[in-house]
Amino acid sequence: MTNKNWLYRFLQLTLDPYLRFMYRFQVEGAENFPKEGGVIVVGNHVSFMDSFWIPMCTPRRVVFLAKSEYFESWKTAWFFNSLGMIPLKRGVRHKADAALQAGVECLEAGGVLGLYPEGTRSPDGRLYRGRTGVARLALASGCPVVPIGLSGSIDVMPKEARLPRPRGRVTARLGAPMTFEKYAGEEANRLNVRAITDEIMFEIMNLSGQSYVDQYSPMTAQKIASKKEVKEPPMDEKTAI
Repeated sequence: MTNKNWLYRFLQLTLDPYLRFMYRFQVEGAENFPKEGGVIVVGNHVSFMDSFWIPMCTPRRVVFLAKSEYFESWKTAWFFNSLGMIPLKRGVRHKADAALQAGVECLEAGGVLGLYPEGTRSPDGRLYRGRTGVARLALASGCPVVPIGLSGSIDVMPKEARLPRPRGRVTARLGAPMTFEKYAGEEANRLNVRAITDEIMFEIMNLSGQSYVDQYSPMTAQKIASKKEVKEPPMDEKTAI
């Protein structure tokens, strides 16, 4: 077992029981999760704690596409590197493509890849339009997508909070695996890629009970625009994650 697996297993044995007890964590639809093979896990994102709840939904190890800022600070880099997370540079096309390729390799090896289609945490608790990286991953790998809707997470740790509250109730609802064989070979068709993404977001909305906003999260756009040091052209609809 690698060091990354050791750390993941250690957190499963120590942190998971505490979170389940303190936040009365419940999973609905656990039988929907595939027992083997590559799987793309997608969920709504309203709290930093979401990346703890989602792995607790399955006994299989989940590797996340995580924003590159976590790997640029010594305070968090060691943790994300130790868990084998894949850094994603938002707003930079070739680096986002490299992250997608790493994600495809993880899936082709039979792994479970987690990501948040919105691209960032919701600024107000609503569900925002998904970016199309999830559709590109599904088409490139041929793997099923399992949507997860989290409720109660934002009450445990709102976006502006530095630490989670000591009490709460969190529920994770897993939908049936979604497959997109009818779109095979259509990675370059922007309309189909958009349709797949919207279909996934519709399932997440039904599972989470959130209100839907048919626009990209304003925080995502603001952060990308603020990175003036980036010289590459901005990402378009095809390359966005």
